[in-house]
Amino acid sequence: MLESFLPLVKFALSEDVGTGDVTTLNSVPSNIHARAVIVAKEPGVVSGLEIAQMTFREVDPALKFRATVRDSDVVEPGVAWAQITGSAASIMTAERTALNFVMRMSGVATLTRRYVKAIEGTTARILDTRKTTPGLRFLEKYAVQCGGGTNHRLALWDMYLVKDNHIRAARGLTNAIDRIQRTRRDLLLEVEVESMEQLQEALRPEVDRILIDNQPVDAVRRAIAEVDRWFKANPPDHPRARAGARRWPEVEISGGINLETIRAYAETGPDWISVGALTHSAPALNLSLEIEEVG
Repeated sequence: MLESFLPLVKFALSEDVGTGDVTTLNSVPSNIHARAVIVAKEPGVVSGLEIAQMTFREVDPALKFRATVRDSDVVEPGVAWAQITGSAASIMTAERTALNFVMRMSGVATLTRRYVKAIEGTTARILDTRKTTPGLRFLEKYAVQCGGGTNHRLALWDMYLVKDNHIRAARGLTNAIDRIQRTRRDLLLEVEVESMEQLQEALRPEVDRILIDNQPVDAVRRAIAEVDRWFKANPPDHPRARAGARRWPEVEISGGINLETIRAYAETGPDWISVGALTHSAPALNLSLEIEEVG
């Protein structure tokens, strides 16, 4: 799995190093060895240490990288996350690229953990979205997992999700679902609804999840009650139903939900809450690399 990200690491290094780290090459003798540590400057959730290790080793296979914490750990400021030993010049050349990966991923993991904590005690679970940094989607979705969140579909190929533009282009929700059914693969089918009328149209055995988008709390509560009434009268009889699901179709809510409002939405009883901010607005976690010893 990790090796699949080597081209991304190579590209990131080429972007930063280019034809050479002119400052380091001309100021630090190649025979100088050092010990450095990656240190947290603020509290956060760890994510991305293996990518950092790959980055250092790509610059210099002789560098030794030893993680002192693990991905998903919650770490306080001042704690060393990893120790790197070897050529001082190599450490400094790899430093920024390695930190960029870890800071970005740990920022996503840390923000995700805040959302997860905000809905503790409810039945809802936090989902990410496809609003990811181009080229970094799989790393960012892994970071969401480190923060305690759950991945939504990875891309366009692993789940059906009928949204407003599909409905318009197909000239109706029923038309869109019917066309999917003609060539249906063994994938979950989710349908976005924006009104009670659309919800009634979407409540059919072929649909596995209802996405209630951009609705106030009271409207979400009414929609969930309607799904539960339909589920009571139409229990699922197909293998797609998730073990332990409270209802089928399950209910996902989304649309402008933030840390201030998410608790109220979670208390309406959805199964999932998707939050684009986890990946499109997470601030990088403040980390630094410090050389502790030169020898």
